[in-house]
Amino acid sequence: MTTLHTVEDALLVASVVVILVAGALLLYRIWRGPSMLDRAVALDVAAALIIAGIGAKAALSGDPFYYPVMLVLAFLGFTGSVGIARFIAVRDRPAIRPDGTEEHR
Repeated sequence: MTTLHTVEDALLVASVVVILVAGALLLYRIWRGPSMLDRAVALDVAAALIIAGIGAKAALSGDPFYYPVMLVLAFLGFTGSVGIARFIAVRDRPAIRPDGTEEHR
């Protein structure tokens, strides 16, 4: 085993550890919240962490099979984030009072 393989293995282990720590912090943010927007952003980051984990697995195995899977997951994460953002934007839109002024909730 060469030095390059040792460094590569160490970097892969370090990246998996960072992904796991970020996932644990992410679960805390999803659980504790305080707002729906925080939870929505955390779910978007969860999609990115899943893609990063699959990328680490692809780098470890050297198998290009996972690249299209990562691309599809990135697309699904993006469309999910846009959908959630539109839902929150409609829900948090200020109401218009009869006198024409905006009521902020």
